[in-house]
This record gives sequence, C-alpha cells and structure tokens, in this order.
Amino acid sequence: MQQKPTRARILDAAHELMFTLGLARATTKEIAKTAGCSEAALYKHFESKEELFVSVLQERLPRLNPRLRQLIEEPGERSVEENLVEIARLASDFYAESFPIAASLYAETKLKRRHEDSMRALGTGPHMPIEALDAYLRTERDAGRIAPDADTFAAASLLMGACAQRAFAYDATVGKQPPQPVEEFAAALARTLLKGIGS
Repeated sequence: MQQKPTRARILDAAHELMFTLGLARATTKEIAKTAGCSEAALYKHFESKEELFVSVLQERLPRLNPRLRQLIEEPGERSVEENLVEIARLASDFYAESFPIAASLYAETKLKRRHEDSMRALGTGPHMPIEALDAYLRTERDAGRIAPDADTFAAASLLMGACAQRAFAYDATVGKQPPQPVEEFAAALARTLLKGIGS
C-alpha cells in the first residue's frame, strides 16, 4: 500500500493531535514525528503552526465556508429553509470538531494574541462564517425570499452563535449529550430563525 504524500500525512497528524491535545500543546515537532517526517519537512509545506491550523480547519473539518460561498453564488436552487438547515448542520459539525482544537488558545493570552495576528495576516478568522452567511442572507433578501427589513447580520450571528454554543456547552459538560441529534437541531434552528426573518 502506497504511503500518503507528506503534506496529507502532516495534515492528518495535525488534526489528530490538535483535536486530542489542543492547539497550544500540539507542537510542530510532535506533529512532524506523528506524520513520520522531519520538522523541516513540515515547514516546507506550512510556513507556521497557524497556517497549519487554518489548513486543518479548511481541509479536515466539515467544509462550511466553501458551501457558504457556493450559496452566495447560487442562492435560488433550494428553499431558504433547506439552505439554512444545511448550513446549521455543517456549522454544528464544524464547531463540534473545531472547539476542542481551539479551546486551549483561551488559556494563554500571548498565544491567543499571536494566533489572532496570524489569522488576520492570513485573511481568515472566526468571523468568516458569520460574514459569509450574512452575505448569503442578503442575496435572499434582495431576491425577496426573506423579509425586506430582515437584519441579515443579526440572523447570521444568531445561527452561527447557536451552533458554536451547542459545541461549547456539550463538549464542556463531560458525558452530557445535546438534547437533539444534529439533524433535528439544525431543522429546528432554521425554522425558528425563519419565523423572525421570513417574508
């Protein structure tokens, strides 16, 4: 059986270690060792640990941002509710997987600041899904598929915030499962949100 390319092995190792140890404790040395390569080889593919983190988010976690971009370009293929259910499901899965990785950042102020500076330099950050969903909802508002006075930024913040809070609340409470499966939660969240912004 042929071994995966080095970059893919590094991403797999980074995802595993960042998820189990947290971003702060998953060192590039340990990631390289787990990937079966040198730390120098890791830096051939990724300029920094922050770039590696962003690549893990983009390539190993549920693909939230690409789907949001696609909806901005082609909003009218399905109903707004169907789109919001899909987004809520993807966001719930994304935050459930990314929360354990990023949570350790909040324990170390210097690391968090350095990470935020790197995210800014890379043109990304936790605000991106909210802004992308806001842009999608504006296209739906312009098309008359939601209320003309809908506050799309508030709606996007509510949906993404609810998905992030679900991941936070039920990851932080050991052994406690969410009261609804993700599919049911996503559908209920979309329906509830649409009651406020529907046309």
